[in-house]
Amino acid sequence: MIKRIITTCLAGVTFASSVFAEPLKIGYSDWPGWVAWEIAIEKNMFETIGVEVEFEWFDYVASLDAFAAGKLDAVTMTNGDALVTSATGAQNVMILIDDYSNGNDMIVGAPGISSIKDLKGKKVGIEIGFVEHLLLLNGLEKNGMTEQDVELVNVPTNETPQVLASGQVDAIGAWQPNAGQALEMVPGSKRIYSSSDEPGLIYDVLAVTPASLSQHRDEWIKVLKVWDMVVAYLNDEETHDEAVSIMAARVGISPEKYQGFMEGTKILSTKEALEYAHKAEGFKSIYGSSKIADGFNVANDVYPEPQPIDSYIDMSLMNEINK
Repeated sequence: MIKRIITTCLAGVTFASSVFAEPLKIGYSDWPGWVAWEIAIEKNMFETIGVEVEFEWFDYVASLDAFAAGKLDAVTMTNGDALVTSATGAQNVMILIDDYSNGNDMIVGAPGISSIKDLKGKKVGIEIGFVEHLLLLNGLEKNGMTEQDVELVNVPTNETPQVLASGQVDAIGAWQPNAGQALEMVPGSKRIYSSSDEPGLIYDVLAVTPASLSQHRDEWIKVLKVWDMVVAYLNDEETHDEAVSIMAARVGISPEKYQGFMEGTKILSTKEALEYAHKAEGFKSIYGSSKIADGFNVANDVYPEPQPIDSYIDMSLMNEINK
């Protein structure tokens, strides 16, 4: 499955309100576009907008499992994982594009490997079937190569820094913080390709159960309005540093280090996200990107049949608040 697996701890945060009998339950995890929700939590933005929400903090895979088990109304995940989750039985609808990866997913070469072309005949440590596998295939194609030009070594993403350092492979595919750890652990290693070379290959979204979307559409519109408040808080020079500090504290690292992660993630307001919400081929559209991810998933036996992509995407809420 195409997944980001980043180790975190489980905690719950509830926002008190008397407006609704049951809060909307959202699972989120360690990725800048999702950690940004912490700003809304800390600054009481949900209370300000008048919607009751309960956020639960998970390991990424655990959040998908909780969603699949019916314990959540919504979860933050990649568009590729939204397809996987639906294909394996947990129907969902993507209602918000919160960001796209803009460098935080990368192929890191060992010393002496300075480009994708240098990988010909070399070993690449990567979690086969996951998002970095798709990133590698994209980089190979752009350089006139195919998967047959390299030897793939199946490595769990969280182990890729150690495998690169051991010399067992010539390059690895990983996302932050694993990619950064590899660069720090292996002097002379280098980022040779990243998601900044193909913006839109990985969109990050908020996906909701069809039942919750149908029953609580007005509340979800308010949640998206809160998201725009979060993005505005991040983009305001007067509050940016505080926003990054809030996010850094959530994952237990320094604001200075977390700022580097921010630079590899293009966080989008709902108005900005609409640029990628139209139906089109290719990575400039969430529809086109998801179609490519769908083909990758089928080719790598993540699931057997192509998915009805249009039924998993509903950009109408973003359109509604930007009329």
